[in-house]
Amino acid sequence: MKFKLSLRVILFGLGLLAVVGLTGMNVYSLYALHESTINTSVDNQKNQISEFAFQTRNRFRTPLRGMRALDMAELQHFIADGKDIPDSLLAIIKRVDEDPLFSGTYFLGRDVDPCQANEPLLHYNRKLGRMVLTDHYPEVVCDGINLARARMKSLIGEYQWNNRLIHDTERSMTVAMINLEDHSIAGYLNILVNEDYLINEFLAPGLANFGNTKESGMTLWLHDWTVNEVLATNDPDVEYNIKKVEQLQRFPDMLENWNIKIAFNENPIIAASNASLMRNLIILGVGVLFLLGSLVFIYTTAQREQHLARRQAGFLANVTHELKTPLAVMQAAGENLADGRVTSPERLSSYGKHIFNESVRLRKMIEKLLDVAKNEAGQTILKLAPNKIDVLVKDYLRENESWIRETGFKIEYKCEKNLPMVMLDTDSFFTILGNLVENAIKYSADDKYLGIDISKDDKFVSVQVSDHGIGIPKSARKYVFDKFYRVENEFTSNTKGHGLGLSIVKNLVELNGGIVTLKSVEGSGSVFTVSFPVIVKPESASPSRNNLKEVPRAEYVS
Repeated sequence: MKFKLSLRVILFGLGLLAVVGLTGMNVYSLYALHESTINTSVDNQKNQISEFAFQTRNRFRTPLRGMRALDMAELQHFIADGKDIPDSLLAIIKRVDEDPLFSGTYFLGRDVDPCQANEPLLHYNRKLGRMVLTDHYPEVVCDGINLARARMKSLIGEYQWNNRLIHDTERSMTVAMINLEDHSIAGYLNILVNEDYLINEFLAPGLANFGNTKESGMTLWLHDWTVNEVLATNDPDVEYNIKKVEQLQRFPDMLENWNIKIAFNENPIIAASNASLMRNLIILGVGVLFLLGSLVFIYTTAQREQHLARRQAGFLANVTHELKTPLAVMQAAGENLADGRVTSPERLSSYGKHIFNESVRLRKMIEKLLDVAKNEAGQTILKLAPNKIDVLVKDYLRENESWIRETGFKIEYKCEKNLPMVMLDTDSFFTILGNLVENAIKYSADDKYLGIDISKDDKFVSVQVSDHGIGIPKSARKYVFDKFYRVENEFTSNTKGHGLGLSIVKNLVELNGGIVTLKSVEGSGSVFTVSFPVIVKPESASPSRNNLKEVPRAEYVS
């Protein structure tokens, strides 16, 4: 038996461990999938912003397509000979000038600082459709050309292409034209940028195409960090705050003073992933709780069944002994009487009392067993009728008072006046009261007190049976009404009993629509209270059918 119990505990522990382990793995997998979804979504957003930055760079370079096909040595010769620039270059310049992104185009055919040398520049005249010399040009042109000259000093020796595009922030861009034959500068083409068009007609609409914060799951700000100014955004309702920024996207090789600052929020994909995660966790949690509950239920049920089997085994052994004892006494007394060994009237009377008492004891045991059997089979038959409990209690005491006093107990009886009537089965009530009184007598030591108190309230008439006995331990109180259960201690081990009395009491009280409660202090005594619903108001004189009222079934309270 101990081996089976240990095996059950081990298997139960392994089952719980398996459930916890599998649950942990599932939760980890769900969170890993959720994190992967979030990271993938955020990476996609980052890639989209990066792609937009490269699209911006391509927007600047598109009008310059065909620049690599130019013969820079030829261009250099044209400039040296004082000729107009080649038509192939002029076609590119014309295309640039027609682009609203740009506001002016200037060409310098020498590697000098035009502003310091007071060098005239070629400027594209849209009306004439050709380049014309001019001494009047903005200083930003000089800045752009000088920036390109400085950059090319370190690059030109090993540079492999015939042109290099260099941006002067958002103001201009300069194309350094390189003669790869001798690695010299053939000229500089400076193109002024239309900043207003760049911001309002290209970058702002591009950011807006991502959708607002709710739609895209991110807030974008085109930010000029040199003056801490927001130039454009995809959501004007969201105020810029550097603390919100989680990612920064620069424009490749251009617009050095500008960048796109990004604040990530919960986009629809992440929201769906969060909802899916929560839904899966709830389903998993419910499933795990159900599984754990099932395991605990199976384990506790098995434990209860085992305890019940032990109690039943003890009950059978006890009942067998209890049945043998009165039968042995009656058999011995019968043999003595049959053999004629007993002849005196006194001894005949004594033997008769022994036989009678043992037969009564045997009958009570059999009646208890029959009551339990009827209850389990659902065959308990009640004859419900209006009764006054005080009358029934007096009838019980009248019949059993002498026996109670023979045990040395003093009876303290109290009863309120004008008790209402209750609907109950008389035989059931006598069995209930008899079992409670018998328990009070059996489980009392030196203080032989038996109290019976009848009281009433608006809904119930109650009978309290109290004693000053050994009491019931707190840990055992919720089990005392279970079939075959007995409190195990030194006193009860020497007291005859079967663990059926209180089980019968509970069953019969509930069948009669009543409530049974217990209050006990270990070492000081116990108070059992049975309460039955009122069916007739106290002022009613007769229990006629008209003043009977239906009472809801009461619940058992312990």
